[in-house]
Amino acid sequence: MRKPTIAMLCAAALACGVSKAQYAAKELEASQAQRKLQDETDKTGALEAKVTDLEAQLALAKGEEMGRPKAKSAQYEQLTRSLHKQIVAGQVELCEVKGKTTVKMKEKLLFSPGSAKIGKAGQVALGAVAASLKDVSGKNAMINGYTDDARVAKKGGPHDSWDLSSARAIAVARYLVAKGVDPGMLGVGGFSERQPPASNGSQENRGQNRRIEIALSAAEAPQQPVDTGKVTKQPPQKVPAGMDQVK
Repeated sequence: MRKPTIAMLCAAALACGVSKAQYAAKELEASQAQRKLQDETDKTGALEAKVTDLEAQLALAKGEEMGRPKAKSAQYEQLTRSLHKQIVAGQVELCEVKGKTTVKMKEKLLFSPGSAKIGKAGQVALGAVAASLKDVSGKNAMINGYTDDARVAKKGGPHDSWDLSSARAIAVARYLVAKGVDPGMLGVGGFSERQPPASNGSQENRGQNRRIEIALSAAEAPQQPVDTGKVTKQPPQKVPAGMDQVK
């Protein structure tokens, strides 16, 4: 159905006996209302276009941010330079997530199977790590040892994978300290075959699971004792017999 126009409404009004003055007033009123409606429609369209443009800019900015590599810390860059040879050889991996840098070192680089004695190649790599850590302040370095699920021989060595993973982490910590790293920033942990990054279904995966990880994170400020304002009373001291008289 066709909508009535202003002219049609006015014609109907005249037919009903409306005066010309009343007709002109109603025509003006209707015309003003139509212009106001058109203005509001134009404003709405302009606002919708602006919102669409802002959404497009936001999507573009978000895409650029997601695609842009985040800047690495100075510690990460320094370790990358120090361990360049080992990284290229596939012996060491570096990653940094939320400001936490982790050095992953494979077992074959550091230890012989079932042993917690650091080999020559491992000493070279750990020496490079130590050179990067010994002048660091405000950081903690947690050294964690991991194994696969293979049984550990007990002849004169670790009794199980708990012992082996812990012994390897401790050996790495002691070597770093010997190379000048502050022992106060170091911690050790042994995780046995727990938390494997890959299944133990192949020799390649087992090699990934047998590893040492050195995780660097910001050191927490030591907690200060709370001063309650209370004075602790010391118990009275007993005076040995014969010492309470002044001669």
